[in-house]
Amino acid sequence: MVENNELSTEELITVSLRGARASSRRRRADTAISIIKDAVSKYTKSEKNMIWIDNKVNELIWDRGREHIPTKISLKIIKLEDGTTEIILP
Repeated sequence: MVENNELSTEELITVSLRGARASSRRRRADTAISIIKDAVSKYTKSEKNMIWIDNKVNELIWDRGREHIPTKISLKIIKLEDGTTEIILP
């Protein structure tokens, strides 16, 4: 999580998860996580392995099960000075 002594920038974005509906029903939640990481890495110009997703975001996607994901999600992106990026709910 973010500590007070690290400098960071914060942004709010909305990510469409409609592309996850094209994958099989059993992989929709997994594909949604990949779509979120792709969108955030493109937006912040950071590497995918340096992106950390909060458990509450994961629980929101998996809330109605693996097959019934939300169509879009609003996220707060915090990019830290050391290059890591955190994804949390606003």
